[in-house]
Amino acid sequence: MPVPIAAAACAGSARMVRHEPATGPRAVPNEELEYVPGRFIVNRIVRPRQTCTCCERFVQAPLPSRPIERGRPGPGLLTHVLVSKYADHLPLYRQSQIFDREGLDLDRSTLADWVGKSTALLEPLAEAIGRHVLSAEAIFADDTPVSMLAPGTGKTQTARLWTYARDERPWGGDTPPAAWYRFSGDRKGQHPKDHLARYRGWMHADGYAGFEDLYRSGSIREVACMAHVRRKFVDIHRSQGSPIAEEAIGRIAQLYAVEKEARGSPPDRRAELRQAHSAPIFDNLERWLALQLTTVSGKSPLASAIRYALARMERMRPYLDHGILELDNNVAERGVRAVALGRKNYLFVGSEAGGKAAAITYTLIETAKLNAIDPHAWLADTLARIPDYKITKVDDLLPWKWRG
Repeated sequence: MPVPIAAAACAGSARMVRHEPATGPRAVPNEELEYVPGRFIVNRIVRPRQTCTCCERFVQAPLPSRPIERGRPGPGLLTHVLVSKYADHLPLYRQSQIFDREGLDLDRSTLADWVGKSTALLEPLAEAIGRHVLSAEAIFADDTPVSMLAPGTGKTQTARLWTYARDERPWGGDTPPAAWYRFSGDRKGQHPKDHLARYRGWMHADGYAGFEDLYRSGSIREVACMAHVRRKFVDIHRSQGSPIAEEAIGRIAQLYAVEKEARGSPPDRRAELRQAHSAPIFDNLERWLALQLTTVSGKSPLASAIRYALARMERMRPYLDHGILELDNNVAERGVRAVALGRKNYLFVGSEAGGKAAAITYTLIETAKLNAIDPHAWLADTLARIPDYKITKVDDLLPWKWRG
């Protein structure tokens, strides 16, 4: 971009010596980062009508498939709406306002209809991700509250979004990580029982009582979460400055130091490191906590935190012997963090159908992110292709198989 020639300080005239080279070793970096607003285009599809020279019948090429039959939006626009809401946490009414500034009259109800129809088309892909997650030897589970409009009341009720994840990168596994989300209108234990009916293996989770039936069946083995234990001591130390809480945090930090060293190693090596270094620390922590419980008031928050920890020590112990397990449930907690951020902006889902659409979209977007895939690029391409895709080959569209 040319700029005006500067006047000489002596008021004499200026003559051109040379232009600064734009590239090469003598280039002078004078660059400015600018933003060009997104633009909308109209793709006009022309289908000439022709006459057969033999039978004189009219022939015309069929319309190409669209994500929404006889609908206006293309796959790129539909993806923009989905990613803006579920990755960038922009509610539909705000998107409608932004579109209005661009000269497009797209009200919130229209956008909601697009979300519903798009996610219905993408649901088989989310189900394929769910099957992938549940084929793991060990998974991570968590849930988070979401407000939902109660039908006919104008009020909201507390619904739940559940996440089940697999991530084998900490022990050098090459299976793609993934997160599968499910929606329910309440937090009854029947929901995870339904979600995990076919799962057999280890499950990292918090102390939610609704999981107990799963553990009692023997098909799912529990791995409790040290991060939840640590968090209680951190809260007490911040509020009370408790030296016992501070020491508990320090002892737990020693366990995480071993995990840092073990990260990326094969399962056998991780188990060896934990047996050699973590097991003595873990055993000492358990004995020390039991001793401290005898020295504090039984009704104090500190005593409650100690009892919480002691009740979970045995349920955390499997990680010492199995290199495919983790010390905490942070994989799943990171999965619900995206929901928590969105919840602050869109506040509630309008119905069970809206909750299901959210679960499908979070499954797709968060799994793409876990695999370092741009959600927008992958989803736009997938929405363009999936209308004509055979349901039996939907696994070919999974994000880790995508080549942009």
